[in-house]
Amino acid sequence: MKIALACDHGAFEYKEIVKKMLEDMGHSVEDFGTHGTESMDYPDTAGPCAKSVAQGKNDRGIVICGTGIGVSIVANKIKGIRCALCSDPVSARLTREHNDSNVLAMGQRVLGVEIMKEIVQTWIETEFSKEKRHVCRIEKVMQLEEE
Repeated sequence: MKIALACDHGAFEYKEIVKKMLEDMGHSVEDFGTHGTESMDYPDTAGPCAKSVAQGKNDRGIVICGTGIGVSIVANKIKGIRCALCSDPVSARLTREHNDSNVLAMGQRVLGVEIMKEIVQTWIETEFSKEKRHVCRIEKVMQLEEE
C-alpha cells in the first residue's frame, strides 16, 4: 500500500517512528514533512498529504500534530477525504470498517508511543466492511461536498 505521511514540528518524532513502522510492514511511504522540529504551520504539510490521497497518488494518509486536531481539520477540508482523529485502536478499527476513512490523524502530545503504534497497525490492517448501511452513509456524507 502507498501511504502519505505528514506532521508538524510537534510530531516529528512520531512521524519518523510511523514511517519506519510502515516501511517495515512493507508499505511505500511518501513523506510530506516536516523534516525537523523547527516551528512550522501544519497546513503546509497536512494539506498536500491529504490532497495526494484525494488525487489517488497514495492509497491512504496519516497526519500527526501535537493533538491531531489541527491536521484532522486540514485533511477534512480536502474534497474526497474522510479523516478520523483516533486515540485508541477500537476507534481506528471502526473508522475503517464503518467510515472507510482514508486519512488517520493522531496527536503526539496526547498518545504514548505504544498506543500510537497499535492505532496505526489496526488502521492499516482493517478493511472497509462494505455493508450496505455503511456505503449508504458514506455516500450521504460525500454528497455534502457537492452542496
